[in-house]
Amino acid sequence: MRYCGRDFTLAEIDRIRALIATSPPPSRYRLSQDVCASLAWQRLDGGLKDMSCCVALLRMEKDGLITLPPPQCAKPVSYRAHPLIDTLVREPAILPVVDLARLTVDVVVQRHDSQLWNAYIAHYRYLGHKPLPGAQLRYVVRAEGTIIALLGFGAAAWKTHPRDASIGWSAARRQRNLYLIVNNARFLILPWIRHKNLASRILAIVSRRLADDWQARYGYRPVLLETFVEKPRFAGTCYRAANWQYLGDTQGRGKLDIFHRHDQPIKSLWIYQLTRDFRKQLRNC
Repeated sequence: MRYCGRDFTLAEIDRIRALIATSPPPSRYRLSQDVCASLAWQRLDGGLKDMSCCVALLRMEKDGLITLPPPQCAKPVSYRAHPLIDTLVREPAILPVVDLARLTVDVVVQRHDSQLWNAYIAHYRYLGHKPLPGAQLRYVVRAEGTIIALLGFGAAAWKTHPRDASIGWSAARRQRNLYLIVNNARFLILPWIRHKNLASRILAIVSRRLADDWQARYGYRPVLLETFVEKPRFAGTCYRAANWQYLGDTQGRGKLDIFHRHDQPIKSLWIYQLTRDFRKQLRNC
């Protein structure tokens, strides 16, 4: 049985059940850490893949394989922010002056910035806020010290025909090397900010530095960025201007569409190469 890019044997499922049955029962977060430690499910830098494990455990429960301990929060929320954080998430009385040559881009590290990032995404992104699964980096872009944009990068799509056909890799190679692709899952410029070429400028800055930032956090360098742009809501113009390459459109199925309903929005797929020989690396690593 496969969850979150990992195959689980029946013996491993039984081991997870045994961890759940311990007394007192562990919290779901502690359980994900115990499962990772027990199954040696680790990132390349040696850290536990506990975020991916949390998602895998929820899917196992949905499939009837396990019964998780009750959640400690009776009603999950889409994001957590202190009330004082929410008071900061509003249109400023004086709009910042946007100088493209003096933008600052910071990786989200501190709790305060994480809360701000979540709150801005929840308030102003048309799809709201959902946590990014697995390995991830979030960025805050500021002009004159004021937040004007936010970006998030996380796990690549498990399977998409335009990308996989362009790479030319086998299913086994995709399973082995998918971690070398990073998905630009969030890109929000705050709605009151208007400046020509701002979006493409931000994308260019972040695209050039992401490999270094990713290696600093996770111990390896990705070779390709990807993103999905919903049609016809967006045209992907800023990605084209930032030297991303259009590969084609999705089929509107989504990863859970096992009955071929095609009921999801059609999205255009764009990639940005972090190395010239990314195809060779993805096929041969």
